[in-house]
Amino acid sequence: MFNLDSFKTYSRAVAFGAVTISAIAFAGAANAAPVQIFPFFQPLPPMAAPQPFEPYQQYQPHQPTPYQAAPSEDQDAVELPARFRRQTVSYATREAPGTIIIDTPNTYLYYVLGNGQALRYGIGVGRDGFTWSGIQSVSRKAEWPAWTPPPEMIARQPYLPRHMAGGPGNPLGARAMYLGGTIYRIHGTNAPETIGKRVSSGCIRMTNQDVTDLYARVNVGTKVVVLPMTERRAELGSATR
Repeated sequence: MFNLDSFKTYSRAVAFGAVTISAIAFAGAANAAPVQIFPFFQPLPPMAAPQPFEPYQQYQPHQPTPYQAAPSEDQDAVELPARFRRQTVSYATREAPGTIIIDTPNTYLYYVLGNGQALRYGIGVGRDGFTWSGIQSVSRKAEWPAWTPPPEMIARQPYLPRHMAGGPGNPLGARAMYLGGTIYRIHGTNAPETIGKRVSSGCIRMTNQDVTDLYARVNVGTKVVVLPMTERRAELGSATR
């Protein structure tokens, strides 16, 4: 006779054994090679930290730095003694207003204003043996002039350059007023400490401030009177330009 309880017990045993065998087989396969359940999903690469936002800057075309041939004309480094600073003074003369008078012994330049007054500037003059006197006129004017030492000067000082472009290192300074057909000029200087001294080869030196001021007042043709210091003076040289 068929026993139902025995059949159920037997069925449960068979099923349990099958599950046990499957679990053992699955565990062995898993240890041998891991199975990816969803192989089509790839891990994402780590994200970089966000960079700070930089505002958009409009493109600017290149602007070349302007060339500065020389410093401003009001930058004389030396503080002059009070008597050599530009000032209006009483000055009796028969010369017409607008005339330049070089007072060589006292190292002054006077620009005659008229009515017994003149504008006085401190100057540097020729050293011993290189002073001169006479009447000339302004034949040419130049801003930041180039310098070509005349042959007479090169013969005495062979180390001098044969030519020097205008600029802050040029001994003629910011302005020059050429005197007639001579080798002499009224000019600025890159050595303002020489104002009031006798150091030049015959030219009249002024600070860059003062020569710029005088330059603006003077026209080509202005009369220039150079007073003597001693009878021993250099002869007027021939023009080199």
